[in-house]
Amino acid sequence: MALVHSFEKSGNVLFRYRGQIPVILFIAAIPVIYYGGFGFVTSEKAYWISLISCILVSVLGFIVRAYTIGTTPRGTSGRNTKEQVAEVLNSTGIYSVVRHPLYLGNYLMWIGIVGFTFNIWFVICVSLAYWLYYERIMFAEERFLERKFGQDYIDWSNGRPAFFPNFKLWKPTDISFSIKAVLRREYSGILATVLAYCFIEILRHYFIMDEFYISTTTYIVLATTLLYTIVMRTLKKSTTILNEEGRS
Repeated sequence: MALVHSFEKSGNVLFRYRGQIPVILFIAAIPVIYYGGFGFVTSEKAYWISLISCILVSVLGFIVRAYTIGTTPRGTSGRNTKEQVAEVLNSTGIYSVVRHPLYLGNYLMWIGIVGFTFNIWFVICVSLAYWLYYERIMFAEERFLERKFGQDYIDWSNGRPAFFPNFKLWKPTDISFSIKAVLRREYSGILATVLAYCFIEILRHYFIMDEFYISTTTYIVLATTLLYTIVMRTLKKSTTILNEEGRS
């Protein structure tokens, strides 16, 4: 098998299982927290600065994802897991400055969580692993798009960065932002992110203090996020409130 075909085949396989990445990170974080403790954080002030910084990075990732999802039509930027899907080629809005904005958003959301372990080597290792993993996925996706859209895709992709945005290339989109699309599709990602932060915090306290402890703030955040998730999932599955024509 030619290398290009091998890359595409492995990329399609990884594409189908990309949803399992959070589970892998949860497991990998356990020994990192156990041996790392508070890492470079040596005071309460440093702890809060680090926590807020990590949360802001994750929020930035969510904003990237939300804007991408809220300004793209049906048939693109989907949560499909079995195969590549594309009915139209996005080339404006966020897609005018970067070819894979959703993967960029994913990285920012999860690297914020990884940073909360306070272990710089874990951040570096996860970043490298993320790139190696998603490089194959991006390759397979771009091969699919090139076959489907031909010269239009080649013209759009030339000079357009795959992962690091070039805002000088910005072209406004004619598609209005849809908050319904974001509410319908992103509640599970928000829940996973909040659970990850709480998991790290609870685990760190257990390893250091040798006791399970959940603060009042953590309880409130978890309860609020769970309630939000239940409401959004119910509205999505049992009503048409969040449905919108032309949006996935």
